[in-house]
Amino acid sequence: MTVSGWLNINKPAGITSYAVIARLKRLTGQRHIGHAGTLDPLATGVLPVAFGQATRTIEFLHQVSKTYLAEIELGAETDTLDAKGKFMFRHDASGVSQDAVEMALRSFIGTIRQVPPVFSALKRNGTPLYELARRGETVELEPRMVTIHKIQLLDFNPPVVTIEVDCGSGTYIRSLARDLGQSLGVGAYLKCLERTRYGIFDIKDCTELGRMDSAEEIIADLLPADYPLSHCPGVQADSESAERISHGVVTAEVLAQITEKRAYCLYDRSGILLAVIDASSTDLRLKVFNQPATDT
Repeated sequence: MTVSGWLNINKPAGITSYAVIARLKRLTGQRHIGHAGTLDPLATGVLPVAFGQATRTIEFLHQVSKTYLAEIELGAETDTLDAKGKFMFRHDASGVSQDAVEMALRSFIGTIRQVPPVFSALKRNGTPLYELARRGETVELEPRMVTIHKIQLLDFNPPVVTIEVDCGSGTYIRSLARDLGQSLGVGAYLKCLERTRYGIFDIKDCTELGRMDSAEEIIADLLPADYPLSHCPGVQADSESAERISHGVVTAEVLAQITEKRAYCLYDRSGILLAVIDASSTDLRLKVFNQPATDT
């Protein structure tokens, strides 16, 4: 059985993103399954999962924003920056006011420099950082540029603050918790985290992993391969262009409709996704998905 498309999974707490993929592979017998945006084991929420040809669109999701609901506890910091880590220190946070928290949060909005967690899946010389950290090796990390579009303080119940964060790719909410604590001078760690949106994927439309017991149930909830590519403009190709696209050739008629340095979805006249073309650099990259529709 060949399965192709996207599944909007609500990842439960306590399992890895890889474990979600492993379960879906067992149920479908399909090898080509991947996900966008790893969630830590303690985190819950939206985990977009791609099957078959849809896995080839994962790379185009780095442009989309995400929304997180986070509980942050003030007055302590852990080595993993979340609730599963070892406490490095504790501090009295009773003097921190709501105004101080709101002011500190505002300072993180925009494009900022953020140091990722040492316990993360980022790699150094091919080895995940969390493996180096577990071996006790010292890892010096350089800050990276990330974008935080919006932070809203939803609840202030000392020592816990609840926030909603809209951010771009590469942002670590654990690092944001650490930096908030340091800004307030009391330390902080991420107590719990839920991703409520990943681009067009929304928590309100999620499929619960626990109720997935068969390939048929998975197929019933599948979304089209181009579902998460709504941020990519669509270009319709005529019959001749569609045929040439299927052989990896982009015609002048199609190129004339590509006016920006970004990814575009190419469709045939019946609305079937033929390919995605990445025009973000001078070297156009074309990923072909389907054959053009034929006359009957």
